[in-house]
Parts: sequence; structure tokens; C-alpha cells
Amino acid sequence: MAQTEEWGKEKRGRLTAVLVLATLVSGFGSSFQYGYNVAVVNSPSPFMQQFYNATHMERYGAPMEGTLLTLLWSLTVSMYPLGGFFGSLMVAPLVNKLGRKGTLLFNNIFSIVPAVMMGVSEIAKSYEIIIVARFIVGICAGLSSNVVPMYIGELAPKNLRGALGIIPQLFITVGILSAQVLGIRNILGNSTGWTLMLGLTSIPALVELLLLPFFPESPRYMLIQRGDEKTALRALQRLRGREDVDAELSEMRLEDQSEKAEGRLSVLSLLSQRSLRWQLISIVVMNMGQQLSGVNAIYYYADSIYASAGVKQDVIQYVTVGTGAVNVFMTIAAVFIVEAVGRRVLLLCGFGICCGACVLLTVALNFQESVTWMSYGSIACVIIYVIGHAIGPSPIPTVVTTEMFRQSARPAAFMVAGSVHWLSNFTVGLVFPFLERGLGSYSFIIFAFICLVTLIYIWLVVPETKNKTFLENCQMFAKRNKVEIKLGDGDLPLTEGKESLEDAARVTAF
Repeated sequence: MAQTEEWGKEKRGRLTAVLVLATLVSGFGSSFQYGYNVAVVNSPSPFMQQFYNATHMERYGAPMEGTLLTLLWSLTVSMYPLGGFFGSLMVAPLVNKLGRKGTLLFNNIFSIVPAVMMGVSEIAKSYEIIIVARFIVGICAGLSSNVVPMYIGELAPKNLRGALGIIPQLFITVGILSAQVLGIRNILGNSTGWTLMLGLTSIPALVELLLLPFFPESPRYMLIQRGDEKTALRALQRLRGREDVDAELSEMRLEDQSEKAEGRLSVLSLLSQRSLRWQLISIVVMNMGQQLSGVNAIYYYADSIYASAGVKQDVIQYVTVGTGAVNVFMTIAAVFIVEAVGRRVLLLCGFGICCGACVLLTVALNFQESVTWMSYGSIACVIIYVIGHAIGPSPIPTVVTTEMFRQSARPAAFMVAGSVHWLSNFTVGLVFPFLERGLGSYSFIIFAFICLVTLIYIWLVVPETKNKTFLENCQMFAKRNKVEIKLGDGDLPLTEGKESLEDAARVTAF
């Protein structure tokens, strides 16, 4: 019994300087850019469209038609999520070939090059450069949105995996807030500052290129996929701040044995793998729910809601910044509570709050012209929605995706999850203007329904994954998938319940 307790204590990880700095550098260098580029074109859009029109006038001697300007601006906005989709398709081959850290370093090419392109677009008198650059920087976001959670999730000990796994989403929200602040008219959101504002996305990339090489590659990648146990041992010792990491290495070897029994998984084999069926369905549902829940539509609609509440036009930008600050604050709160309350509770609460906020927002928007105080209710609904999304639907799906899959399946799983994420993002951006035109405020009822369906699915299917090894999480799904997980040559099934994974790891170690 004493030996078991000692072994359990040994496994419990703590925050070390190397682990914290690796998380912060990768989060700022990659995830920050994702959030920054989501919001960077919102505030300066009038000045960018003026540039489009002036360039067309200079080329052809006539002003640009309204429909052509609308088309070009729609392309400018939508090329970003489309690039994100193609970036997601590159995740599996790159992380398997270059590693997690290597992929993040390589990915900075897709940030620095478009930053230069957008920065010189006005001098070059070409709006086409901006559209192409938005697609390229979208590839950067598609890769970083999947690789950073994977990298941090594999660096972190299991008892800190949830808290550290939310850090990428925190940097995304900080990136959005930074773009909103810089987009204030008196700063860079004006006719002379917008090109600089677009080009600033290269700064986090340069910081990451300079600092990330000093931090270790994922020990799991080095041991399980590269077979380099010495490098994995050194990396794990640096990350944990101690020499004795045998227990965690044993758990990695156990995972390696179980994967050798099943073989390495490509995306196609992942889709047909019975042992991963419900995990795959779950990450698809969660990522679709995250993007189709109306979060982007809420942000699109926010300015008109603030205006209808009597907020002056020049003050709306500051209210928008305030909303972004609420988003950051609640994501920080999620970092501190996720290990206490769990992933499942935050997902259920988050989607529940979003569902209720969408219903109430529909009511408030319909009555705000006849009831004077109802417009303030609309503002409250927007803020409540942002709070709900920030604590669950925004940060948790990538954490759960990391925890549901073992090493060989994780890259392909993130590739599928990322593709669904970005396709859903692209779909909302494309369809919402038509929904708004046809249904008006009632379009939020559709989002409420999607939130409700996602909530019910999570309640019925998705288990709690906190403070468990990757193998233990796979074991929880084994019964639902009607399979047994094999542990290498011994073919030890994990569905019998006679030995825990810790016991199995200990037997392997000794």
C-alpha cells in the first residue's frame, strides 16, 4: 500500500520554469497570432475598403462597383478560415515528420511571409496581396490551433494537463483583445496605421523562432514515435525538474506497447477504427458545436446591438474592447477551475449558458424597440454569452481531444477536429449574413438549438477525462466501442477491471 501511494505521489507533476516558459512561448508565438488575425481586419475595414476602391480607381479610371467591393471584402475575411482548413490538413504529416516543436517553428514561415505582404500592400497598390496573405496566415492559424494544444498536452503532467491545455485559448483571446485595442481609431485603426497593424503579426512569430529552440521536444513524441528514449528522458527530467521520472516513462512505454498491438494510424484508418469510433464522433460534435453555436455571429451582431442601446458610434469600439476583456478574464478563470470541476462540467455549463443567452437575446432583440430598457438586456445577453463560451465551448474541446487519443492516433485526430473546426467557422461566416437577412434576430434560435443538441450529446456520451492517463481515457471508451485495448505482447485486456493502468504500468516498470 505504501509503495502504491509513493508511486502515485511520484506521478503527480508540478509547475516548473521550463514547463511554464515552454507553454508561454508556444502560446504567444502561435496561438496569439490566431486570435490577433481573427479580429485584425474588423476595425480598419472602412479604410481597407477605401484602399480597395482607390486602387481600382487608379487602375481602371472608375470607382469599384458595390457588389465587387462586397465580394472582395468577403474574400478578404473568408480566406482566413479557408486557409485554416488547409492548415489543419497539414497537421498529421508535419507533426509526425518534424515533431510538435519542429512544426511550430516551421509554421512561422506562414506568419512572417504574409505579414510582410500585408505590410507592403499599400505601397505595392495591390489588394490582391492582402487576400492571398490572409489565406497564407490562415494556414498558420490552422496549424497552430491544433499543434500548440497537442504540444502542451504532451509536455504537461496529467494533473496539470487541463489548466495548461487552456493556455492556447487564453492567448487566442488575448490576441483578439490586442487587435481590438490596436484597432481603436486613435491608435492604428485609421487610414495611416492599418498596414502596420496587419504586419504586426510577425512579432510573435519572431519571438517564437528565437526562444522555442531552447525548449524540449515532446517526450512522448521522442519515445513513442522516434524511439529515442535518451532524449525523451532528458526532456522529461527538464520538464519535471527532477531526475526520477521512471514512473512517467513506464506509462509511456505501456502506451507504446498498446499502440504496437494496433499499429500506427493514418487519418483513413482512424475513421475506420472501431476502438476510436465514439472518441472521433465526440470531437466532431464538440468542434461543430463550438463554431456553429453562434460565437462569431454574436461578435458580428455586437456593434449593432450596442448602437441600438444608445451607445454612441465612437464609443462602441471601447465597449467592444470591454467585451474582449471579459472574454480574457473568463478564460483565465477557466484555467484555475478546470482541474477542480473537470472538463465535462465546464462544457455542460458553457453550452447551457450559451443556449439560454441565445434564447433571451432573441426575445430582447424583438422587444427592444417597444420596451425602452430591453436594449440593455440585449447587451447583457451578449456579455452572458461571451462568459458561457469562454469557460467551456472555446477552450475545452482541444483539451479533451488531446486526452481522448493515444500518441499514434492524436495527430490524425487533431487533423479531423481542426478540419471540422475551420469548415464550421467558414460556414458560419458564409451563411450568417443570409440568415440575418432572412430571419433577423430569430437566427439565434438556430444557434440555441445547436447548443442544446451539443449539450445533450456531451451529457450522454462524453466522460470526465481529468487527471487520467491517455490509456485510462481510452479504457473508458472501450466498453462503448465494444472492444478490448491490448497491451503489446501480453495482450492484456483493459476492460476486465481487475488491474488499473497504474498497476499495469508498475508491473511493466518493475
